[in-house]
Amino acid sequence: MAHWVRFEHGGRIAVGTLEGDTIAVHSGTSLFDNPKPTGETAKLSDVKLKAPTEPTKIIAMWNNFHALAAKLNVAEPAEPLFLLKATSSVTDPGATVKRPVGYDGPVVFEGELGIVIGKTATNVSEADAAAHIFGYTCVNDITAAAIIQKDPTFPQWARAKGYDGFGPFGPVVATGLKPETLTIKTILNGQERQNYPISDMIFPAEKLVSLLSSYMTLNPGDLIECGTSVGVGSMKEPVNQVSIVIDGIGQLDNTVEV
Repeated sequence: MAHWVRFEHGGRIAVGTLEGDTIAVHSGTSLFDNPKPTGETAKLSDVKLKAPTEPTKIIAMWNNFHALAAKLNVAEPAEPLFLLKATSSVTDPGATVKRPVGYDGPVVFEGELGIVIGKTATNVSEADAAAHIFGYTCVNDITAAAIIQKDPTFPQWARAKGYDGFGPFGPVVATGLKPETLTIKTILNGQERQNYPISDMIFPAEKLVSLLSSYMTLNPGDLIECGTSVGVGSMKEPVNQVSIVIDGIGQLDNTVEV
């Protein structure tokens, strides 16, 4: 298992693998250009972590957990329900997310598992999907909840989730693990608000990649946000500290000003 990071150091972007507080620097600036160890190391405290990939698209799932479907009293979908989230929503681990200008409704956290695509996938089978997954990451799918039903004729999911800064993910992409054995926790201002198993997903990772690749080509670095489960809520303090924790992957920390 490896934990890959993308970071800024000495005025340049680099990639590497993180172990403890030390980064083994690799060649190139992308995780998908066959990076090789350079022999250099950098201290985590001396770098600025960046979002680990620059996705060409972000696919965000809705209603992908049995427990949440039961709580909402909605039918479990026969096929994945999703939206495309603006890539301009991406922000870095540790970044401060601002309330959108002109919006005064609730801002919601959603702790999620992210699938990072490693090689181009078009119409791949479920059996072959794992070979197209680079690894997994932590996601906070931030949502301006009042926007979704603002116009009763058209649910505005993309707008509600697409504001600048509403797409933090990282800080690492973990490879060589089985996500179905892991648990997602969301910590808001020091209090645990979500704690749910990834194994409860209606469409698990390989099935998701297979199905989504039949709808559109998935490119290296693309991010699939697997959806969230029970415990979602709004951030009510003027300044909120939010952590998405997936043991085995890492901890994504951001400040959200609402």
